Amino acid sequence: MTELNSKIPAGPLEKKWDEHKAHLKLVNPANKRKHTVIVVGTGLAGASAAASLGEMGYKVLSFCFQDSPRRAHSIAAQGGINAAKNYQNDGDSIYRLFYDTIKGGDFRAREANVYRLAQVSVNIIDQCVAQGVPFGREYSGTLGNRSFGGAQVSRTFYARGQTGQQLLLGAYQALMKQVQAGTVVHHSRREMLELVVIDGRARGIVTRNLVTGKIESHVADAVVLCTGGYGNVFYLSTNAKGCNGTAIWRAHRKGAFFGNPCYTQIHPTCIPKSGDYQSKLTLMSESLRNDGRVWVPKKKGDHRPPNEIPEDERDYYLERVYPSFGNLAPRDVSSRQAKYACDEGRGVGPGGLGVYLDFGDGIKRLGKRVIDERYGNLFEMYERITGEDPHVVPMRIYPAVHYTMGGLWVDYNLMSSIPGLFVGGEANFSDHGANRLGASALMQGLADGYFVLPYTVSDYIASGGLSKVDTNHAAVKDAEREVQGRMDKFLAIGGKHSVDHFHKALGNVLWEDCGMARSKESLERALEEIPKLEQQFWSDLRVTGTGSELNQELEKAGRVADFFELAQLMCYDALKREESCGGHFRVEHQTPDGEAKRNDAEFAYVSAWEWKGPNETPVLHKEPLVYENIQLATRSYK
Repeated sequence: MTELNSKIPAGPLEKKWDEHKAHLKLVNPANKRKHTVIVVGTGLAGASAAASLGEMGYKVLSFCFQDSPRRAHSIAAQGGINAAKNYQNDGDSIYRLFYDTIKGGDFRAREANVYRLAQVSVNIIDQCVAQGVPFGREYSGTLGNRSFGGAQVSRTFYARGQTGQQLLLGAYQALMKQVQAGTVVHHSRREMLELVVIDGRARGIVTRNLVTGKIESHVADAVVLCTGGYGNVFYLSTNAKGCNGTAIWRAHRKGAFFGNPCYTQIHPTCIPKSGDYQSKLTLMSESLRNDGRVWVPKKKGDHRPPNEIPEDERDYYLERVYPSFGNLAPRDVSSRQAKYACDEGRGVGPGGLGVYLDFGDGIKRLGKRVIDERYGNLFEMYERITGEDPHVVPMRIYPAVHYTMGGLWVDYNLMSSIPGLFVGGEANFSDHGANRLGASALMQGLADGYFVLPYTVSDYIASGGLSKVDTNHAAVKDAEREVQGRMDKFLAIGGKHSVDHFHKALGNVLWEDCGMARSKESLERALEEIPKLEQQFWSDLRVTGTGSELNQELEKAGRVADFFELAQLMCYDALKREESCGGHFRVEHQTPDGEAKRNDAEFAYVSAWEWKGPNETPVLHKEPLVYENIQLATRSYK
């Protein structure tokens, strides 16, 4: 075990990034044309990074597995994007956003990265307005703001209930401008299945053409992964079905350390599961908690329609338990309180796994027109899925897997432990600690892509030492053979069960034993069950079709094979972290009133795991978290 060098610059916190930028090496404009950068993923982080690097003059190769970059999962982030503009004049500042983010992450995030994120947040909004992103505005024409969980100020900019989609369209048009200019060459329907490492540096990727099945290789001077999170390891999650962890897991197997894999965010406002046939869950934006009130009946087993339950028989439990923050308590604590209420037998809907999100008071106070202006498309989505009109009947919500704070470990420059491999957005671990505050995912993705990676990738390239390589290199051919061998192996098993059969079984184990609550007993049980399921997967999987065609079963097989290995690392990490913090809740470590109980003396570090091989125990590397500008404190929203 070694301590990791995060390469945090010296000097005062508020000056670190500016001083660091001023001393990064540069590549002159004529030389940029001689260098190639691969960017995998076209969500907010990937599209903005590729567009920025192309605008600077680099040759950029962009990849996504969707049919268009516009289908990246960033579009699903509905509620807004944070920025410390203080337009409301309500006391916000860069420091307050920094502190709220550190506190929201339960003091398990790196100070320097989070402060930089708060700093550049103010530039993101200006960038997006210049691109034409249609943010909501006040009557006066100024940009509107609303509140989100974990903050007592209004700093969330929004475009109705489709902020992620509008921001992605802005990044997409910037990307397409560079495609038209010829600096970016984009490849859709390509899935990265291997990282190419030459002389200890990331130099390329191997992809599969998802339409023809052709294995293709690409080389470059640096590789940037912006491929999102791994929440779909749980099978049921709010992520799009295509979201997966294969790109970062392939990089992990090639030597990139994996940071904090056990940190999974459970989102409190998801439409409850409706049956075993269901393949994904649908999120209702956290922004709804601005005007919706969360409650359950006070009595156990009260199955009356919600509108027949009088006020004095309702428990608005978030307002009761967290009077300072109320319905805008952070996601992890709000989710646990919903679980407690349902465990007590006060849940609503089928199986008692739901709580109400009620807009009755909001409609009385503001009127239906204003509520619809703010959330109309969300109300419409809910009614289409459930058949219930939330104007009349309260929404039913329940916590669900949403976001992963863990990801590939990166230093201050967003470079992984493999030189030349950079990681942006949800694919890295860097900014959110043990719990992400709402509206901060979009902020991080655009901060990394527009304002960090263009500087740090340039510095790496300018540092030199990059030999000329092409796709005939032995390491590239080895990687191609490895990818083809895996494809052939999946097709040759010839068992009886589908990929989804095994994925669902894995997800059930993870949700029960490493979900909202974990214990030593449950995690040890999971670490016994998952290898057994994995063995069955490799002996009884049936993948129909061939490898030389569009074959979604073959795609899923590779992703689920990686999920089996990742799931074991998640449980292993959760077992070793003997504390509760943020989304990692060990039942043995809680306060008398059910809140997370941290152990700062022993666990104030980032856990970064090194792959040692299949069936081998991974090696833990620690990055100590040193807080010089804030004081570690018991996290309270009461």
